[in-house]
Amino acid sequence: MPTKITVSKNGSYRIEGEDVELYDANGSKYDLAGRTVFALCRCGQSSKKPFCDGTHKACGFESEVAAYALEPKKPAL
Repeated sequence: MPTKITVSKNGSYRIEGEDVELYDANGSKYDLAGRTVFALCRCGQSSKKPFCDGTHKACGFESEVAAYALEPKKPAL
């Protein structure tokens, strides 16, 4: 099963997958403690960044998006 990322209405990015690895900007790997499902913050207010702690519910974060197709990738020069 491929990794699945769901953009939640007014909430987090939900990540589901058996082989998901998450790294910080320095290349250090997060220890997900065996989790195959976790959520990443989208509102910017979580005290557990980059993970969601549910703060989006209290801070009034609103974002509803629908899937669409990206423009074709431009060829490399």
